[in-house]
Amino acid sequence: MGMKILLAPAVIALTLAGAVPAQAADLPAPARAEIEGLLTSLGASECQFYRNGSWHPGREAEDHLRMKYEYLLKKGLVHDTDEFIAGAATKSSFSGQPYRVKCPGQAEEESALWLKEQLTQHRLKS
Repeated sequence: MGMKILLAPAVIALTLAGAVPAQAADLPAPARAEIEGLLTSLGASECQFYRNGSWHPGREAEDHLRMKYEYLLKKGLVHDTDEFIAGAATKSSFSGQPYRVKCPGQAEEESALWLKEQLTQHRLKS
């Protein structure tokens, strides 16, 4: 005879909230929104992302930077958008080579410059 346990949505939400590392909860909501916007913008773009000797489409770049972001967040190393750019999106942790971005009709540039420009545009619209 199996017993069914039903949990109220509030209990589930509290349980899940407790599963989030304390460091992740420390990141202010505006920074989370900005970082998510940057990642989504890169992923949806037609830009190419240079990493460790080869070019990758924006979607792959988004996935890679998101993985690095989540790692740094869990370690408590990201407190704002600028720290995300500096810590996750500027250079390869593996090779030390700078990341680069090239978009159709634009000059190739360092990823940090491209992301900071995207961030500036986002902030101007807000």
